[in-house]
Amino acid sequence: MTYLVIGGSASGKSTFAESIVSRLPGPRYYIATMEPWDAECRARIEKHRRQRAHLGFETVEHYGDLQSLTLPERGTVLLECMGNLTANVLFGSQKVDDPFPAVRRGLESLIGQCEHLVVVTNDVFSDGRTYDDSTTAYLNLLAALNRHMAARFDHVFEVVCGIPLCRKGELL
Repeated sequence: MTYLVIGGSASGKSTFAESIVSRLPGPRYYIATMEPWDAECRARIEKHRRQRAHLGFETVEHYGDLQSLTLPERGTVLLECMGNLTANVLFGSQKVDDPFPAVRRGLESLIGQCEHLVVVTNDVFSDGRTYDDSTTAYLNLLAALNRHMAARFDHVFEVVCGIPLCRKGELL
């Protein structure tokens, strides 16, 4: 089964995604996509590791090419988060020429390796702001990936103020 969890910044989407994973069989893999660029990123990564320590995850640091990732065995995967991965393949160390098909192929590869995949992603364009060209390109790519996942995945949840709203599938 596949689950997409979407929400705004600090909406509670990660906590909800972890609650989904906690109900699914193991082994459990946490694919961490935030690159540790500086002390602030490293501190945030360490904070998140402490917060999920009790959930029994094996953390896999993987910042881009999901097709190159091989899981040790089938299980439940939490990909956190599509926003970071998208930035990495568009601007960062994992930059690719054609990011949409690369990420799409990577997701399919990951789906083929696990029993359950839970992906956390950011809601975009709901703030009504105008951005520079590079930020707009990032937002457009993430929006396209979100639409692709929403169409492809079995369950879609939107988290608003810590409240999960089921948009597709059923609430667990």
